[in-house]
Amino acid sequence: MDVPQFQALIADLTRQLDGRALDAGLADWLNTHYGADSEGFAALTAACQTGVADGWLCNREGGGIRYGRVIKPTPDTHGFSVDVVDMADLAGPHHTHPNGEIDLIMPLTPGATFDGHPAGWCVYGPGTAHRPTVAQGRALVLYLLPQGAIEFTRSA
Repeated sequence: MDVPQFQALIADLTRQLDGRALDAGLADWLNTHYGADSEGFAALTAACQTGVADGWLCNREGGGIRYGRVIKPTPDTHGFSVDVVDMADLAGPHHTHPNGEIDLIMPLTPGATFDGHPAGWCVYGPGTAHRPTVAQGRALVLYLLPQGAIEFTRSA
């Protein structure tokens, strides 16, 4: 697995997300079709773990979080950027999602959660905000951001 192969894997997924509303219905669809027990989830998790081990994912560090944007929004990814973070038992910086955010939660510690969600997907609609929090261990979280839009804030 390398960056071009990872981008192809992501592009297959984002093709299916293109034009869909970022809402609870999308989270349900993702958890049904790409849920924690699916081949798609396993492939994405393995790709992310390989990327971290090989150093092309999560290649920056700050505040106890390893992170990095591996793919900028392009037509190949249907306008989604891809960021991956590696967090353990902490809250990250508060931010807003001007266009929404789709999160794939991949626990590295059994039972680890992201914003209270177990392994699988959660979706934040346009204009939402949060302080991303991993609890009960360590997890990788993949963020799909429409047009790469994210705004970090000072308040929590």
